[in-house]
Amino acid sequence: QVQLVESGGGLVQPGGSLRLSCAASGFTFNMYAMRWYRQAPGKERELVATISHFGGTNYADSVKGRFTISRDNAKNTVYLQMNSLKPEDTAVYYCNVMTGTGRYWGQGTQVTVSS
Repeated sequence: QVQLVESGGGLVQPGGSLRLSCAASGFTFNMYAMRWYRQAPGKERELVATISHFGGTNYADSVKGRFTISRDNAKNTVYLQMNSLKPEDTAVYYCNVMTGTGRYWGQGTQVTVSS
C-alpha cells in the first residue's frame, strides 16, 4: 500500500531554515509528481510546491524564492528546503501523491516559526 512519511519539522526562529523529507513507498516513485501542501490553524489546506516526475517544479507565490522542492528517485524521497522562514509559514506540512489508484497523504509534520 502507498505510504508517505514526513519528517524534519520543528520550531525555528524567523529567518531560519528547515528541510522537510517525505519517504515514499508502495508505488513506482519515479513515475509520479509529488507535492507539498500545508494547513495553518483555521485555514484551508494549500498547495505549496510541486515537482514532476522528471523534475520540473512549481511554487505558490507566497514561497517563491524561499522554498525549494527536490526529489531523489534512488531513495524514493521528496524534500522541501525552506529558507527565510516567516511566522506565516507556521503550519502542518503534508506530502501528497496522486497515482492511478487514488490520492494519498502523509501524516504531516508541524513547522512552527516563532521567536
